[in-house]
Amino acid sequence: MEVTATSIKDLRERTGAGMADCKKALTETSGDMDKAIDYLRAKGLAKAAKKAGREATEGAVVSYIHAGGRIGVLVEVNCETDFVARNEDFVGFTKDVAMQIAAMSPQFVRKEEVPADVVEKEKSVLVAKAKEDPKNANKPEQVLSKITEGQVTKWMKEICLLDQAFVKNPDKTIEQLQQELVAKIGENIKIRRFVRFELGEGLEKKKSDFAAEVAQQAGLA
Repeated sequence: MEVTATSIKDLRERTGAGMADCKKALTETSGDMDKAIDYLRAKGLAKAAKKAGREATEGAVVSYIHAGGRIGVLVEVNCETDFVARNEDFVGFTKDVAMQIAAMSPQFVRKEEVPADVVEKEKSVLVAKAKEDPKNANKPEQVLSKITEGQVTKWMKEICLLDQAFVKNPDKTIEQLQQELVAKIGENIKIRRFVRFELGEGLEKKKSDFAAEVAQQAGLA
């Protein structure tokens, strides 16, 4: 993958690292953005990574109510100071996160929070489905487990907020959006917890593409 001025600028915005360091990171990783971020972190050059361990106990609890009161979200996002909690970029980020939760219905903030038994249950379901496929007839359990690894990874990204593609810009994940804000503001920022309510949840009702609705309301569709 070619290293361009745009990709260098993008990496710098995401990590806060210097221009020369970003260029070197992209060159060393053949232009792979995610690997370049990891490279900078490993070298201690990513400012966002340096701030990740700092205590963040200020912030805000933000609400988002979808039109008509059908879906509501409360999300707590932490930062280091009450000054940043009032920052326009921070406030905008919290609102975007709340909208993301409403639209994409994640179950956890990050993959480390997913209980092992929940992962194993999903794996067993996927393996059982794989066994029903005639193409997998007579394949041993360990082979079927290997086949479903990619599906488990995809499922984890779908249920974990930080790994989800941002509804307003699918080229970025929520974690990347968060890292960019950390680099820009200069404080550690963490999405701590959230709760999502959907009217009539658990009851039989008509399904709809809520992600499309949110995008339309945001003027993106």
